[in-house]
Amino acid sequence: MKLLIIIAVSLVVLMVAAVAIIALIGASLPREHVASRAILLPKTPAEVYGVVRDFSSAPRWRTDLKQVEVTVQPDGRVHFREDGKQGTVNFEVVEDIPAQRMVTRILDTNLGYSGSWTYVFESAGAGTRLTITENGVVSNVVFRFLSKYAFGHTATIDTYLTSLAKHLGEAAQPE
Repeated sequence: MKLLIIIAVSLVVLMVAAVAIIALIGASLPREHVASRAILLPKTPAEVYGVVRDFSSAPRWRTDLKQVEVTVQPDGRVHFREDGKQGTVNFEVVEDIPAQRMVTRILDTNLGYSGSWTYVFESAGAGTRLTITENGVVSNVVFRFLSKYAFGHTATIDTYLTSLAKHLGEAAQPE
């Protein structure tokens, strides 16, 4: 019995020490980051933009989403709420130039992260080069550590672009 208590206490101490080390390393990392990825798609900029801008239909091709609710605010700004595997996140469309450029930003302030995505749609031969640039802020030090070392700053962008390519009938991978 005594041995089990010693093992349990040791495991708790090790877990607390690991979290403390992760938090210390996370605290030493920059709060802000910029990450950018691109993909070539076999559709025109207008077609790719149309799919990306149709937020309500995104759950049909994004496996990380359950539903999206879009609302237009009294001032004309478009807001959308994504309900997905990681919870609910509220966004606002900050800039929208059809088939050229769109900027969305996270409205929530209690997630441990925030920021914006800039989508740039460029003609590339017979298709489109879509570049997504994330300007992120990670306030939670544990999540900052994980986003840097465990899954990387581009993981969400890569998942999004890969899902989009698959929806458009391509096996293209982000670059």
